[in-house]
Amino acid sequence: MSAQNLTCPAPMQADSYPTRLQQHPEQPWRERREHTVKGRHLPGPLTEQQLDLFDKNGFLFEPGFLPADEVATLTEAMGELLNRDDYRDQPFTITEPDNQEIRSVFAVHFLHRAFQHLARDPRLTQRVEQILGGGHYVHQSRINYKPGFKGKGFNWHSDFETWHAEDGMPAMHAVSASIILTDNHLFNGPLMLIPGSHKHFIPCVGPTPEQHHKQSLKTQQIGVPSEYVLTRMIDRYGIEAPIGPAGSLLLFDCNTLHGSNANMSPEPRSNVFFVFNRRDNACVEPYAAKNRRPRFLGHEPDRLWQTDDS
Repeated sequence: MSAQNLTCPAPMQADSYPTRLQQHPEQPWRERREHTVKGRHLPGPLTEQQLDLFDKNGFLFEPGFLPADEVATLTEAMGELLNRDDYRDQPFTITEPDNQEIRSVFAVHFLHRAFQHLARDPRLTQRVEQILGGGHYVHQSRINYKPGFKGKGFNWHSDFETWHAEDGMPAMHAVSASIILTDNHLFNGPLMLIPGSHKHFIPCVGPTPEQHHKQSLKTQQIGVPSEYVLTRMIDRYGIEAPIGPAGSLLLFDCNTLHGSNANMSPEPRSNVFFVFNRRDNACVEPYAAKNRRPRFLGHEPDRLWQTDDS
């Protein structure tokens, strides 16, 4: 029999970033394997200085990315989704931990044309390509809404840790784009980031519970770094909280540690959020969970998502 007629099973993909461990490892973090900026050779709106800042800090904030009239259109679209009674009890709609106020709506680029257009807007996608260095798709989209006085915060975490463990994202070739739809100030729970933390992968302790997403999207307890590691990261790098007017853009690396406080002001805080993953980094089987999360949390390239989770 000729060699070309022989078939062999595909080799298992090695896990470069083991997490959800039984106990804390001796080494509290692993050094990142992938470059942060991969598309310097590609034309686009980001300058070398901006790319250098993203490479150094793991995020880049651009005030005034969208004009007021476009922000108004997106805010109206957000209101249409938040006020749909038929969405309130759907799996892709997340409420606050202790009340029925909507916290997040996922898969918004499938649910509303305004967000679909924004996900494909060259002003956004060209920036993404400069960072990722290759073709990409939307791994996840959502709107986040923190109502005044009632919007809760979110624990420190790396998105990549969750996407790797529970969605099967192999490597750090993803970037998040958050466009704020309300003015962000110090008192309405803006996103906080640890600049430079994206250079280190922090394994987390504890097995992934079944249907973990149902709890973690309200209050995340599994997949969060220990206070010891966070203290070392913050002592080394500090904390930054980009604030600015509605329409500003925050781009941040998939592995940058971030979190937010509760909204202590009467004014709501909202944003629309897209995760762009490189096509050659499409998800495989989860690395630290029995089953992948529902598709409204982790889309696949060129596959339509449906509201029945099919």
